[in-house]
Amino acid sequence: MNLMKRLSTPQDKKLLSLSIGIQLVLAFFLGHAYDIRIFMATGYLVGTGQNPYLAQDLSLIFHNNSFRGITSFGYPPPWSLILGLIYFCTYRNVPNFLLYNLAIKVPIIAANVGLAYLVTHIMNKFGVEENILRKAWAFLLFNPFLLCTSSAWGQFDSAVALFSLLSILLLWEGKLVIPGILLALAISLKPTAIPLTLVVFIYLSGISAKRTFLFFAVFTVSMILFCVAPFILLGWNPTIILQHWNAHFTTGGGLSFMTFLEYTEWSYQLPGQWWFLGWGWIPALGLAAYAMKGKINRFEDLLRMSVAAVLVFFLCRSWLSETNINLILPFVVILASTNIVDQYALTTIWCLPLLFSIFNLSIPQLFFPSMPGVMSSIIKLADEYTNMRYEIRTLIVIIWLGAGWLLVLHCFRKPEEI
Repeated sequence: MNLMKRLSTPQDKKLLSLSIGIQLVLAFFLGHAYDIRIFMATGYLVGTGQNPYLAQDLSLIFHNNSFRGITSFGYPPPWSLILGLIYFCTYRNVPNFLLYNLAIKVPIIAANVGLAYLVTHIMNKFGVEENILRKAWAFLLFNPFLLCTSSAWGQFDSAVALFSLLSILLLWEGKLVIPGILLALAISLKPTAIPLTLVVFIYLSGISAKRTFLFFAVFTVSMILFCVAPFILLGWNPTIILQHWNAHFTTGGGLSFMTFLEYTEWSYQLPGQWWFLGWGWIPALGLAAYAMKGKINRFEDLLRMSVAAVLVFFLCRSWLSETNINLILPFVVILASTNIVDQYALTTIWCLPLLFSIFNLSIPQLFFPSMPGVMSSIIKLADEYTNMRYEIRTLIVIIWLGAGWLLVLHCFRKPEEI
């Protein structure tokens, strides 16, 4: 049966409207104190023809002193171009802080809804029972972690997940050009999707060298268009990026195995003698790629190996933001709905990062746009329990690391063993 017909009852429409309504409210009032400032500033700089990779004092532009000490945009160009368009269409004409905050989240809300429909489309395509399909649809529309880290926070990992999952699906259906463009777009939004290129290579190389070459030719050209062309066409000076090309490999903390760094060193910077830890994900992905050989024969295998590859990347990085977990969340939803992984794995994959966000003070920082005083009061109160908070946070990360590696091992098992 057609998916839209299966999800078009009055009750379904009410649930969809409720989800969108909740997300719009979250998007209007909330936003992460650090990230949303960067995104607002980036939108202004791009929208006024300036280089978003050069930090500036924008306190007078937004009439807010917290924009005085912001840093530059830390992602490839595509999302900055979207932010520039949003600024041009909203804050430039109606300089309302909360309206601008909401406008930045609109594409993210669209990605969340699109992700819910894409997941259910895939499940419908592979004959999943309607009651399970509906549960998965509602799960993604109302999942607290997903909504907190996207609609409220302002991070766009759900868009990365949407393009990544769609690319994997179309690739399985025999297409090459569109999947290559979509995967390049996902990676150019956030490089967290890079491990999927290994999965695609192993899958295609087992079919045909010609198809492998065509896919990666399209992928490479697309990456150049998305990541290099904007600097040339818009005249952005890339010097600051070239000078700090290894910035993501010299920091530690978050949900990673280096979470204790901030607690012991009071810094995110890896100590000089520990520089190699920032590169540990490279040999780890090499071993993961070797373990994948001969294990991709079904679409479910593509999903399993995608989860395994991304998790290995995440678990071996010295820095991992909790928002990044949204990349694998829809993959795990499908695998759990088809009993390839158990429900405990799905619960773990979003509950632990959500708990971490609470003790990491990410949740209080969401009050920045509408209630900065409340945010400051909560953070000041939490500072009185710093030691306890860091100890609990570290314990959560240890459990997360253990659960993550168990899921990786489960994904690498032979289908008949699952």
